[in-house]
Amino acid sequence: MPLLLGLLSLLVPGSAALEPISLSIAIGAASVLTGYLSYPSFYCGFVECCPGEAERPNTTALKEDLDNKLFGQHLAKDVILKAVTGFRNNPNPRKPLALSLHGWGGTGKNFVSQFIAKSIHKAGQKSKFVHLFIATLHFPHEHQITLYKDQLQTWIRGNVSACARSVFIFDEMDKLHPGLIDAIKPFLDYYEQIDGVSYRRAIFIFLSNAGGNLINKVALDFWRSGKDRKQIQLKDLEPVLSVAIFNNKNSGLWHSSLIDRNLIDYFVPFLPLEYKHLKMCIRAEIESGGKKINEAIVDEVASEMTFFPKDEKIYSDKGCKLVEQKLLYYWERL
Repeated sequence: MPLLLGLLSLLVPGSAALEPISLSIAIGAASVLTGYLSYPSFYCGFVECCPGEAERPNTTALKEDLDNKLFGQHLAKDVILKAVTGFRNNPNPRKPLALSLHGWGGTGKNFVSQFIAKSIHKAGQKSKFVHLFIATLHFPHEHQITLYKDQLQTWIRGNVSACARSVFIFDEMDKLHPGLIDAIKPFLDYYEQIDGVSYRRAIFIFLSNAGGNLINKVALDFWRSGKDRKQIQLKDLEPVLSVAIFNNKNSGLWHSSLIDRNLIDYFVPFLPLEYKHLKMCIRAEIESGGKKINEAIVDEVASEMTFFPKDEKIYSDKGCKLVEQKLLYYWERL
């Protein structure tokens, strides 16, 4: 009734002086408006809401983003699409989805985390239900690990309580203090509830450069043996990658219980990018800026990048990371 009277005062200023019939009409109008506001679909048209049980991820948009904005990553495309789609379509997952993305900078890890977030929440990383942690920004001091662990648990507990479909992204895992990430182990485990809260519908994404050298070596071995990079399968990398990350002292997952207890569902390798993939990135960046593709400029920008190994010069050592900055020099010519 207080809400109804409040709406009435907004709808009809000076409503206290209305005649009985006019007052009845005004109350009826306010009642209708209150009814509309009680419908989630109406309310959520104006305010971001947590996706309900019946809502499914936008897998069409996810597939389009992976196909059109991620280059040279056949393994990541396949794993991510199947993992996210399968997880969200499962009415009763036994645990949260945990993905660990590995590879050198500029290969597309951050892009993919954004695509996943957008497929679950329309606002993507701008959503209040998507939470990004950057190791060097949010957890800079090693002597405060105990404090960070408490804060991290409190943050995750509070946000999953507010939205079961929360997405948590941990960037720079290779710079995270070892042992810190183990604070979230209970939330990734096979518990139906913890203190009345279920974490089974949340998604955790870890981004790391750790393991990049191993991935690059496998890709280079395939190239030197005359094999197409698309012949590389997940089984060629995932088992050795998980072991390498577990034993890497420069990784936030060093000797982590998340690996030891098999709580990370997929270790997703991002392969180094070849010259042709770099040109794809340049074309996509030009188009995203509303310009017409100029192949001469595409070649010029690509030729400014540096490649490895020193002799063969096959892979871009910074992936597509510098494409946007390099293009600024040529923008007036497009």
